[in-house]
Amino acid sequence: MTPQESAYRAAIAHADAQRARLKESAQAAKARIAPARLKQDAKDKVSATALDGVAYVGAKVQQRPVAAAAGGLGLFLARRPIGALLCGLYVRFRDRDIDPHNIDNSETDDG
Repeated sequence: MTPQESAYRAAIAHADAQRARLKESAQAAKARIAPARLKQDAKDKVSATALDGVAYVGAKVQQRPVAAAAGGLGLFLARRPIGALLCGLYVRFRDRDIDPHNIDNSETDDG
């Protein structure tokens, strides 16, 4: 075998190895962007963020228990106005999708 043939065969082997690595990389990328995987990653991130927030609040409550108690009492006393505010916002956002020109007024229409 001549040196040119051996160099050619080595180049073919190297190209085959690179092609195999490229296919593996493409399959790995395809698995990373699968909808089920993205959905699970989003769920994991939300739950981790929520748990971090709970731990942070717990640490702050331990540092300042009087302020936490006062804040809790304030939220308890303001629960009705807060509830009314949230209900009003819900109705406003729900009614935003309704066309005001296409409302059925048959119950209040005299004709």
